[in-house]
Amino acid sequence: MSDLRAEAEVLDGKDELAAKRAEFVLDETVYLDGNSLGALPANVPGRLAEVMTHEWGKLRIRSWDESGWWTAPERIGDRIAPLVGAAPGRLVVGDSTSVNVFKALVAAVRIARGPGHSSGSSGGRDEIVVDATTFPTDGYIAESAARLTGCRLIPVAPGDVPGVLGDRTAAVLLNHADYRTGRLHDLPGLTAAVHAAGALVVWDLCHTAGALPVGLDEHGVDLAVGCTYKYLNGGPGSPAYLYVREALQPRFDSPLPGWNSHAEPFGMRPDFEAADGAPRGRVGTPDILSMLALEAALDAWDGVSIEAVRAKSLALTDFFLRCVGAYVPTGRVESLTPAAHAERGSQVALRCEGAGDVMKRLVEQGVVGDFRAPDVLRFGFTPLYVSFGDAERAARVLARTLA
Repeated sequence: MSDLRAEAEVLDGKDELAAKRAEFVLDETVYLDGNSLGALPANVPGRLAEVMTHEWGKLRIRSWDESGWWTAPERIGDRIAPLVGAAPGRLVVGDSTSVNVFKALVAAVRIARGPGHSSGSSGGRDEIVVDATTFPTDGYIAESAARLTGCRLIPVAPGDVPGVLGDRTAAVLLNHADYRTGRLHDLPGLTAAVHAAGALVVWDLCHTAGALPVGLDEHGVDLAVGCTYKYLNGGPGSPAYLYVREALQPRFDSPLPGWNSHAEPFGMRPDFEAADGAPRGRVGTPDILSMLALEAALDAWDGVSIEAVRAKSLALTDFFLRCVGAYVPTGRVESLTPAAHAERGSQVALRCEGAGDVMKRLVEQGVVGDFRAPDVLRFGFTPLYVSFGDAERAARVLARTLA
């Protein structure tokens, strides 16, 4: 046994989160793609069977009241809230990340311009700044929101955002972590810079929520969105969430008002009056089956501190990079993931010639990561179920594949 394999055993023996692995449906595969789709929590199938057979099958429409279906978006939002550093009543669950980005960004522009300004009226603020390295959908949504609000779109790298802010900036849309490299951006510092310019910030937390502390309330973030099928393990296509800072909730003017966000949803009035608080972010009928699967999946977080998750995440990625350095032939891969902990999310990205074919061969050997064009191997480390033994084995198989 190599020294690193022996070290992995010691580290796994000391891991305070090790018991959580048994709460997921796993096999002998080293699964390092939880940054795209989290593993199935073992309690979810039973919960969904109950929903299907009893709540839908027997109670039917009564379940909107008797099974708590109607309040699920806010109830589940409150369960996610501690994982992103928010108090109860700040999050609502529903719709996709893309839809929530649109709602948040347009609402941010409307708030920044103040009351009395239509979508086509600048009110002195006619610019939206967007992360130029963003996940494509965020860029598409930002472009559409700019057209809708009559704003000019300014794409810049996150580090350059402070230099383009001014009295014409309405809103800024940023990713907490770069989806390709895993680079973690400065949420507190950039939020403060946006506020100093009198603008609002919208953060996309898809690649950080459930992997590290976010501190939405602490850092005064205005609005935030995120998916739940990555580190939160909610399942494919599970509903996203929308966060609105408490002080901004009365001014949150959604571009997608629906009957679920009405102050009297069953009043069926022709005129719209927004509900109070987080329900303003709702639109239409919730996706109950995926919503309740997510709620069950969140049971895996019972008794877990997000600080402990972050500590293990950094230890795992440090160890994996050490193993790669020890095993992989010199010059075959280059790490794109920052070495500094303050700049690292919970994934490792390696630049590698022929990365697409290399990842295919890794998967065939039981190591599942993913590939991003043109030459990036991505390995996501989900601390609730990834072990140090997994990290060592993945590096060993990668080395063998590249030899």
